[in-house]
Amino acid sequence: MNDRLKKTRDLQPLLNAMEQKALRSLACPSGAAVRRHPENRSDNEYRQAFSQDADRILNSLAFTRYIDKTQVFSLIQNDHLTHRVLHVQLLSRVARTIGRYLGLNQDLIEAAALGHDIGHPPFGHDGERFLSRLTHTHHAGYFHHNVQSIQFLDRIERHGAGWNLSLQTLDAILCHDGETHVRKLSPHGPRTFEDLEDMIQTFHRTERIGYSPMTLEGCVVRMADTISYIGRDLEDGIRLGLITRDQIPDTCRDLLGTTNGTIVFNLVTDLIAASLDQPFIGFSDDIADALETLKTFNYRHIYKNPAIKRHLGSIESIYDHLFHRYLTDLEKNNRSAVIFTQFLAGMSDTYLKTHSSAQIVRDFIAGMTDSYFIRQAPDELRPQPVDHV
Repeated sequence: MNDRLKKTRDLQPLLNAMEQKALRSLACPSGAAVRRHPENRSDNEYRQAFSQDADRILNSLAFTRYIDKTQVFSLIQNDHLTHRVLHVQLLSRVARTIGRYLGLNQDLIEAAALGHDIGHPPFGHDGERFLSRLTHTHHAGYFHHNVQSIQFLDRIERHGAGWNLSLQTLDAILCHDGETHVRKLSPHGPRTFEDLEDMIQTFHRTERIGYSPMTLEGCVVRMADTISYIGRDLEDGIRLGLITRDQIPDTCRDLLGTTNGTIVFNLVTDLIAASLDQPFIGFSDDIADALETLKTFNYRHIYKNPAIKRHLGSIESIYDHLFHRYLTDLEKNNRSAVIFTQFLAGMSDTYLKTHSSAQIVRDFIAGMTDSYFIRQAPDELRPQPVDHV
């Protein structure tokens, strides 16, 4: 055996021993990872399972497209606004910091954090709402970006073969739901791939639903999702003149602070203190109340602000136009259409046989970046970027 290869293989027991020493009893060890398809890992013995998941997500085509996906603000020409790719990086950092102090598996946390928003369609939650209306109307179920994240990573990437990620990583991605306010989150406990599929089908049938992750690591990612965007969105709103720092509610000012840095620090510190050696991840009561107040403030003054919604009529029209255009292309077997040349080319027979035309269109549109989506639209529907709100 090559001496260099032997040395890398010898690292696996060392890594496992280091992990066992570092992890608390409620953490998910890498050795517990379950994959849908068993793998011969002889060439990857020095990488533990969740670390390998993170590498696969990082090298996916869907991850590459994060670079041009809306977080909150779109079609505003300001290079300092947060985009989806930055939010994902911030979440990964925040969640791993929490996991380190709580003695949890940072590789599992990183994999879930990197993959959690991969299913977001063009133009963020507004695009998600538009696409859900179309998929539901065409009998493809409601659209949820967390379900679509699983769809990309498990059934579309690598020409339909997927990345064969671990159950624990997929479960944490599916259950992240950072929009719903929760004070405390307890892990569900063990699940199977059959359970995961049942949950996905329930999502398709239901407009709004949430599940607790099976691991504490998944709970950390879900709670850290809110921590990672709440203060950052506040800063972006101030930068655009939608709000001023003086408007931040007094309770939030006193307990959380008025800048993203202090808000993140205070939320992370409280979450660690309240969750240490506990079978849950949660905030203290005062901090949970303040966070809920800040979230309500952001919704009223930022997320629902008409000043940043002026282009949504055009975006919704483009969704309608493209969805029906691609459906027609599939029905007419128009092989020169972009849905064939840039999405279905080389796709596996398994994918083609198990997805309806509406589901195929859903997958194609959901994977688009904002700019690609706009380029597919007729000239008369394309909104123009603005310099300010």
